[in-house]
Amino acid sequence: MIVARTLEEWGDIRAAWSAAGASVGYVPTMGALHEGHLSLVRRSVSENDRTVVSILVNPTQFDDPSDLQAYPRELGRDVALLESAGVDAVFAPAPDAIYPDGYRFRVTERERSGALEGAHRPGHFDGVLTVVLKLLLLTDPQRTYMGEKDWQQLQLVKDMAAALFLRTQIVGCPTVREDDGLAMSSRNVRLDPAARSLAAEFASTLRAGGSAAEVRARLEEAGIVVDYVEAVEGRLLAAVRIGGVRLIDNVPL
Repeated sequence: MIVARTLEEWGDIRAAWSAAGASVGYVPTMGALHEGHLSLVRRSVSENDRTVVSILVNPTQFDDPSDLQAYPRELGRDVALLESAGVDAVFAPAPDAIYPDGYRFRVTERERSGALEGAHRPGHFDGVLTVVLKLLLLTDPQRTYMGEKDWQQLQLVKDMAAALFLRTQIVGCPTVREDDGLAMSSRNVRLDPAARSLAAEFASTLRAGGSAAEVRARLEEAGIVVDYVEAVEGRLLAAVRIGGVRLIDNVPL
């Protein structure tokens, strides 16, 4: 497995894959990998000749500087996991390389990004869509694999890819959960034992069913701080704060 730390190194790898006529699958990540990420990787490996995984803690999608600072960074561990999973290349550029313009140019979606996550994290989706567009242009994959846990993000990326005539297929993959039902997330490691127990209750309450208002009431009764619980296009989406950690999840209605 090759680890490319610069755009030039990655460009040489991608050119060689193109010359060989290889199909390319791509998994964008911010590192701190878990089984949810690896499920995307394994699907890509099974469906493509080559798989590349990007690791970039993207500063432009964080509305809270302390959240950016606290985000776990474990590149050595992540690289070892990806090599074991059969990944062909890791693309781990520095943020400055991805933003040579200093974030002067950005992608803004005007209709659906202001609700839910967008309402609670101003500017978040500008950062997400901008970095995903840049990474898709650099990796130029036939297929891009993203998890359904970030449902709103997945739909916005699909819409952006269609609107901007990107050649990649955006493949949504099911949420992977812990044994107690909590959706796997890089943020879970920041939960202390009491918060971790409450997080499992968040997951079970969301999956138990009921209207958005009923689910919200049950969460608040359990002492969980709720940002939102809303039904959107056949899914129930929720975001909560537990022990200073913000968690999101969604289930089909």
